[in-house]
Amino acid sequence: MSALFNFQSLLLVILLLICTCTYVRAVMPRVIDSNKSGFLGVFWMSARIGERLSPYVAIACLVMAVTILTQ
Repeated sequence: MSALFNFQSLLLVILLLICTCTYVRAVMPRVIDSNKSGFLGVFWMSARIGERLSPYVAIACLVMAVTILTQ
């Protein structure tokens, strides 16, 4: 099945996107900050979510990992 039709896979893709964008912005800020509008603004927005809500994103990643391991 595609990740778009499976809710758990969709959440996993969103969490990975947020974590990846946050890491890329920490390492190379010009790559993410240069695209604040348009379609590529999704990556900037994901990086901002990862920075501002990092404890909640980390808890969500841990919960997702436990869920995947217990299946």
